[in-house]
Amino acid sequence: MCGRLDQNHTAIEYVAAMHWRGPTPRVDTHAAPSYNAPPGTWRPLMRVVDEQLVVEDAFWGYRASWAAAKLPVSINARLEKITNNYWARLLKSGRAIVPADGWYEWTGEKGKKQPWHIHLKTREPLFIAAIGACGKEREQPAESGFVIVTADAEGGMVDVHDRRPIVFSAQDAALWLDPDLSAQQAEQLARSVALGPDAFEWHPVAREVGRASNEGAHLAAQLDLLA
Repeated sequence: MCGRLDQNHTAIEYVAAMHWRGPTPRVDTHAAPSYNAPPGTWRPLMRVVDEQLVVEDAFWGYRASWAAAKLPVSINARLEKITNNYWARLLKSGRAIVPADGWYEWTGEKGKKQPWHIHLKTREPLFIAAIGACGKEREQPAESGFVIVTADAEGGMVDVHDRRPIVFSAQDAALWLDPDLSAQQAEQLARSVALGPDAFEWHPVAREVGRASNEGAHLAAQLDLLA
């Protein structure tokens, strides 16, 4: 599960961390950096268009137009299911990267849930695998939105959550975006080179992060649970 993002750097800073080797990237985003970015908002998203890296604002959430009366809007897609009929088209031609500094998960009982900030041990930007129907503006934002691809947490992160986003190195993120990579190759890439639990660390944060309207660096700061 990934239901809240820390994207506190600018799109230009994320592009610099990507070390893109192709044509000069195009950055066209108006989304402000956020320590508390929720689904249902427009967030910077990386895609490749005509061999150029493009960063544009995209709606976090997807639902196919034909499914409006049948399915809820999704914010994540399970790696185990991205080759099924619903996701296969997006896996083939709608691969994208969500740049971020971390994400949040919650543990505990309802009413007493503790939020955690999860990030790379190096504190470098994350390049999170996504798929979507971006680039084709529709009447309903979710029809041209994106979802984050998630996988099993593989034990090492299970004490925080049993699912985790697929996170790539900058080099593998560029490969995920390569239009010449087939859907089958992309799925295998996500399964084989995604960064494992040992690349991450996490700390508790204030429950204020649970309210999507709250903002600020203090939301990502470590909380002393013994205080």
